[in-house]
Amino acid sequence: MFLPFFESLRKNGLPVSLREFLSFLEGMKAGLATYDVEAFYYLARISMVKDERNIDKFDRAFAAAFEGLESISLDQVLEAVDIPGDWLEKLAEKHLSDAEKAEIEALGGFDKLMETLKERLKEQQGRHQGGNKWIGTAGTSPFGAYGYNPEGVRIGQKESRHQRATKVWDKREFKNLDDTVELGTRNIKVALKRLRRWARDGAAEELDLNGTIRATAEHGYLDVKTRPERRNAVKVLLFLDVGGSMDPHIKVVQELFSAARAEFKHLENFYFHNCLYEGVWRDNRRRWNAQISTDEVLRTYGPDYKCIFVGDASMSPYEIAYPGGANEHWNAEAGQVWLARARDQWASHLWINPVPEKYWGYTHSIGMIQDIFGAGRMVPMTLSGLEAGMKSLTR
Repeated sequence: MFLPFFESLRKNGLPVSLREFLSFLEGMKAGLATYDVEAFYYLARISMVKDERNIDKFDRAFAAAFEGLESISLDQVLEAVDIPGDWLEKLAEKHLSDAEKAEIEALGGFDKLMETLKERLKEQQGRHQGGNKWIGTAGTSPFGAYGYNPEGVRIGQKESRHQRATKVWDKREFKNLDDTVELGTRNIKVALKRLRRWARDGAAEELDLNGTIRATAEHGYLDVKTRPERRNAVKVLLFLDVGGSMDPHIKVVQELFSAARAEFKHLENFYFHNCLYEGVWRDNRRRWNAQISTDEVLRTYGPDYKCIFVGDASMSPYEIAYPGGANEHWNAEAGQVWLARARDQWASHLWINPVPEKYWGYTHSIGMIQDIFGAGRMVPMTLSGLEAGMKSLTR
């Protein structure tokens, strides 16, 4: 019965294999998503989507494959499906308060609730508005839509209003995700994982299972072996533009910084404003009295570091091209001189721009920095952009 669903996935360009589809069917046969539309959705997605960029395609295929289910009448569903009591009891424990469960017990329990629903479906003809008995809308009946009842079964309503329905029979709508949207912390971590070079360092605190088995077999007694934990050994130098035109991008830059902190053990970060000049700083509250010489940074961090600049690259061209062009202080050397030094010191360099790529052509300074950094070394802060940037840093 799910072959049309499989065909819909392939038709929408989802690279799903027959083996993955069979794994999904095995999950259904094992009862992992019985009587639960949301569980069915997630079971299908986790079985057949290998890349987060394909979630949007999956959602479109899912909607196309199961379009029209909402037109099936509830009495047909109830006649065809025997809902197990233990399933309803577990659902109650998850969603209902003690007081609400007591009210349902007063009605006669879940068996009585579902039995009453079947009876009223047979008795009722047509749509019913208001009231507290028939299946309809805007009332207090346990069955229907746009009303309120703590032990209700929602029917014919687009979305939850009180989060009190015992079971939702309606078609579910799920949020789309594609690789052009700005990143959240979780997606950034996924993209940053592409920049990896594993090494084992530190104390030998991790269990070496293979070594333990080997040593135990050789010695004839349990011989536990440990080893240093495997960590991402990539070294990253992060320069973050702050203030002015970067203010609208604070949230996404914070998410990037948070994800980078979690992903890279060897991370050093500095702040700058608009363009790189003779000084950078670690604390924005002390940017004027605790600056660090850029020359010192260039001497301290060797060419084995991956250098990443994060900024909108939007400024007066004079700030890049001329001495004295900085808008907050007198710079003896042009910004492009310092950017070129950074580029030459760290061959693996990248500029991440939170401005959507389609607007880059309208800002002359963005093009200037692209020329300094080289082709493909400026990427947008999107999932696909960040993944492309991480790939360029591994070359």
